[in-house]
Amino acid sequence: MISRESFAGWYRNRYLGVAAILAVTAGLVVLVNSGGSEAEPVDLQGQIMTRMRTTLEQTDPGQHNHAGHNVQQVADEGETKPAVICGVHVYGYEPAEVTAFADVRTVYGFHLCGVAEQKRPWDVAVKLAGPVILDMSTEPPGIQVVEATEDVIFVDRLRQMFPAKYAEPALKEALAPAEMADLRRRYDAAAGF
Repeated sequence: MISRESFAGWYRNRYLGVAAILAVTAGLVVLVNSGGSEAEPVDLQGQIMTRMRTTLEQTDPGQHNHAGHNVQQVADEGETKPAVICGVHVYGYEPAEVTAFADVRTVYGFHLCGVAEQKRPWDVAVKLAGPVILDMSTEPPGIQVVEATEDVIFVDRLRQMFPAKYAEPALKEALAPAEMADLRRRYDAAAGF
C-alpha cells in the first residue's frame, strides 16, 4: 500500500517530469529550426558577414583581384570547379550610422579563402587573403583587395584605401578563432576530408 505522502510526491514529480520533457522538446524544435536553415542573421554585423562570405565564395578567385597570383580554377571537361571557402572579418562599414543592411554602401574587412580541390589539405591549398573592400552599391558587390604596388608599400596602400578607423584594426586583426575554426571545418568538408 502506498502512503499518502509517497503518492503526493509521485504525483508532483510526474508533473515536473512532464514539464521537463516539454522543455526539452521545445528546445529541440528551436535547435532543429535554427540549425537546419541558412536564414539571414537578424543583426547588421551578421548580415554583412554573411553577404561578404557569400560574395567571396561565389566569385571566381581570379576576380578577387590579387595581383601576381595565378589562381587556376580550370576544371577538366565534365568536372566541376573546386569550391572557394572563405572566412571573413568585418572592420566596419559606411555609412557607419546606418542600421539597415540595405543602406550599407561599403564594407571594410579581411578575407581568407581556400580553393578546396578534392583531397588537397588546407596546408597546401591555394589561398587568397588580406584586407578587402566590398562595394555594396553594385550587384554583385565589387571586390577590391588591398595589395602593395610597385610604388607603394602594403601599409601605405592600406591607409590610402581604408578610412583610418578601419585601417588600424586591419593592421592588427585577421579572423577570430571561431571564424577560423568554421572556415577549416567547411574547407575540409568541401575538399573531401
